[in-house]
Amino acid sequence: MSHRYTLSDFDFALPPELIAQHPAPERSASRLLDGRAWPPVDRIFRELPALLTPGDLLVFNDTRVIKARLFGTKPTGGAVEALIERVLPGHEVWAHLRASKSPKTGSIVRFADAFDAEVLGRSGPDDGLFHLRFPDDPLVLLERHGHVPLPPYITHADSEDDARRYQTVFAAKPGAVAAPTAALHFDEGVLAALRERGVGLARVTLHVGAGTFQPVRTENLAEHRMHSEWFEVSADTVAAIERTRAAGARVVAVGTTTLRALESAAVSGQLVAGSRDTDLFITPGFRFRVVDVLITNFHLPKSTLMMLVSALAGYEHIMALYRHAIKQRYRFFSYGDAMLLERTPAHD
Repeated sequence: MSHRYTLSDFDFALPPELIAQHPAPERSASRLLDGRAWPPVDRIFRELPALLTPGDLLVFNDTRVIKARLFGTKPTGGAVEALIERVLPGHEVWAHLRASKSPKTGSIVRFADAFDAEVLGRSGPDDGLFHLRFPDDPLVLLERHGHVPLPPYITHADSEDDARRYQTVFAAKPGAVAAPTAALHFDEGVLAALRERGVGLARVTLHVGAGTFQPVRTENLAEHRMHSEWFEVSADTVAAIERTRAAGARVVAVGTTTLRALESAAVSGQLVAGSRDTDLFITPGFRFRVVDVLITNFHLPKSTLMMLVSALAGYEHIMALYRHAIKQRYRFFSYGDAMLLERTPAHD
């Protein structure tokens, strides 16, 4: 990892009104900044199939966002807000809890005035998580009583529209507490056009955690502790990537979560099927082994995702693209617009 860049290098001034609070009326009507070269080209997302080459392989993250936010009370009457980070066996979960006073081990929290959860202690792969036991299948209880875990920069309460639109059209495996947002732009029309174009489709699973919104707090990037997320890359997807490579075509990652899953599965030098946790932190100087092209949204200043896209496409190029996007009033973050990037040689 290069130590040339510091946290401040990834900062930029974003007008607050460019933070999208609601999705575009139609998924594929979002704007697409074609940033593969300079100058960039302003497009509409539904133009994407024409920008890819027959034989390219598009890889999606098929995780499904769960209604991971719960509101409850302690026996004292104090309010508790929970964000379920991960569902575990035995009706147990890891959760972030917000309360005026943290509940003690052995205490009970009543959620949604509907069910009680026991606090088993503090644990998990990251600091600050509570270990809870639910009385029934957490996924069932969350679907019934939970709220869509909208990101902190979206200011409205979740609605039925959010339950539909903060979810990809191909979401299959429940476990994410944040959407793989680059994939929110795809609809059945775009998917059909991709197939007609001769672009292959494959899937990985990475359950996006709340840590994706955690700020980097150290100027020295080497001191940052990356959050951990579970991912799976199937043997079928590995085989599809190998066929794509053998044909001289490109692997196109839909979103940074897909990219992290693929590159995590190849850290040994070879892409290997399997599932595990990853805390891979991609910064300029990283050697990409799998992904050639990335479709992604616009990211938070000073975020690990700004570092990731800079590693892929070059720091100066990314910062220039962001200046262009702000000048052209693109919509930012989860419900915002998308950009198309191509991998360039490693930037040290």
